[in-house]
Amino acid sequence: IQQQLGLARSANAYVPAGGPGAPAGSPLLRPAAARFIQPVGECEYKLTSILEELRRDSWPVPSDSRPMRCTGLALSVALAVLEAAWYQLPARVLLFVGGACTSGPGQVVDLSLCESIRHHLDLQKDNNNARFVKKALKYYTQLANQAVRSGHAVDIFACSLDQVGLYEMKVMTEKTGGCVVMGDSFSINVFKDSLRKFFETDSTGFLKMGFNAKIEVLCSKEFKVCGAIGPCTGTGKKGCQVSDTIVGEGMTTEWQAAALDKESTVAFYFEVTNQQAQNLPPGKQSFLQFQTSYLHPSGRRRLRVTTLSYRFAEPNTIDVAPGFDQEAAAVLMTRLAVFKTESEESLDVLRWLDRKLIRLVARFADYQKDDPSSFHLSTEFSIYPQFMYHLRRSHFLQTFNASPDETAYYRSVLLRASVMNALVMIQPALLEYSFEQQGPPQPVLLDAQALKPNVILLLDSFFHVVVWHGELIHQWREQGFHNMPEYENLRQLLQAPLEDAKVILDERFPVPKYVQCNSGGSQARFLLAKVNPSTNYAQTAGGGAAMAGLMGDSGAAGESFINTDDVSLKVFMDHLIKLAVQS
Repeated sequence: IQQQLGLARSANAYVPAGGPGAPAGSPLLRPAAARFIQPVGECEYKLTSILEELRRDSWPVPSDSRPMRCTGLALSVALAVLEAAWYQLPARVLLFVGGACTSGPGQVVDLSLCESIRHHLDLQKDNNNARFVKKALKYYTQLANQAVRSGHAVDIFACSLDQVGLYEMKVMTEKTGGCVVMGDSFSINVFKDSLRKFFETDSTGFLKMGFNAKIEVLCSKEFKVCGAIGPCTGTGKKGCQVSDTIVGEGMTTEWQAAALDKESTVAFYFEVTNQQAQNLPPGKQSFLQFQTSYLHPSGRRRLRVTTLSYRFAEPNTIDVAPGFDQEAAAVLMTRLAVFKTESEESLDVLRWLDRKLIRLVARFADYQKDDPSSFHLSTEFSIYPQFMYHLRRSHFLQTFNASPDETAYYRSVLLRASVMNALVMIQPALLEYSFEQQGPPQPVLLDAQALKPNVILLLDSFFHVVVWHGELIHQWREQGFHNMPEYENLRQLLQAPLEDAKVILDERFPVPKYVQCNSGGSQARFLLAKVNPSTNYAQTAGGGAAMAGLMGDSGAAGESFINTDDVSLKVFMDHLIKLAVQS
């Protein structure tokens, strides 16, 4: 491609002017490269004119066929041009895709609509609908490696009601540090606001991103580096601190990312070289150091160094528990579980999570053998089982009623999210607004019993922001009471969650989908799918109480009934405690 475009790798073609060895005062780009890339100030008018004059392709598409798209080839051309003209300099390739690739390299589905694009069941059975997957994955992985070598990031904005092949293409964003945005249409706010936020600048006028980043880990001899999971690629830098156990991008102590932002987060995994107590005396200090260098949009290279100190303790002492960060641990386990789904069945990953949870609880809880009633979990570990319960039900591990593209999107965003954002994805936040409360909204348990007729709920699951009106609130709203001066308090109650939702929408990237619904409405499914089904037909059919104790008494007036086979949090905890205390 570079040869056909006159950009073959030579000193006269692909080395940017102004770089090392270039004459003083030379133009920014060589003439060959300047045919395809120009500073925006010099080509903005022409580019705008081209975009405004674009018309829909008049060539008819048969009603029984998909449009012909050569997305894979277009990406190859874009990366080849950048590699030749802007090698190892900051650049991003933005892919706006509205349908699946149906022609050329990277094809994911045939042109005929008689053939369905692959689904999770097709991937499991490796049947005819999935015949393009392996070849497409290999092709996009090659493009990702090419982008990594050139120091360029790939970002994907996928907007379509059908799948576009994100499952195959996500490797390009994950390896280069790019981002993914997925929506139903290019006309909705999810896409428009996300694109605006992507190009936001700080108070000094620079883009809120960094380029050509490298992260190096230095550690004491007591540690070995297993790998990293996140928006990065290992450079293959060897050392005596590299572990034989590979987790994610392993066999290295250095990683690179073509682009990063303030939310980019990488999870690192280590192993203790010798866990024998006599070789690790209590109180011994060990160190980890993370050196992150990146190119700021101003042109300056910045270095951030973080050094951590760790103290070893006896395995059976109480000094271990206070050092456990259950929020960070939940996110680390989630990333590791998502990584394992790439090569293992989801059911096997769930069993692995269960085993790890049982071992942790059995090790650090207080209890008497074979006596579940004596079980007690300290505050350092009390929320962790809840995170694992919601993780098991999440889109990250459950593929039922989701397409491969949706699953790939959720997982890709998770793998670059900060701890707080990842926790919201795992266990969504639920706020309650009611006349009974004074002051700000109150956080409530993510439980079916929170769905009361006289309250408004705000659910934040990161990908969706849902404002739910109880049955009574919905009736008042439909009758227009909030427009009457004597019901000003109702108007304020209705307005409060909308303002809070707007704050979330303004601050988050990718911009979540906003849903406003009421009890019994079809859109309420976004909330019902997330709450703990403390009242469902499986429990009440047995004649027993739906739930008591931890989550409140069952049978309360106005509680919502969830039609699901999923076990409740209480049933999950009861089984966990039973397995943890058994001899």
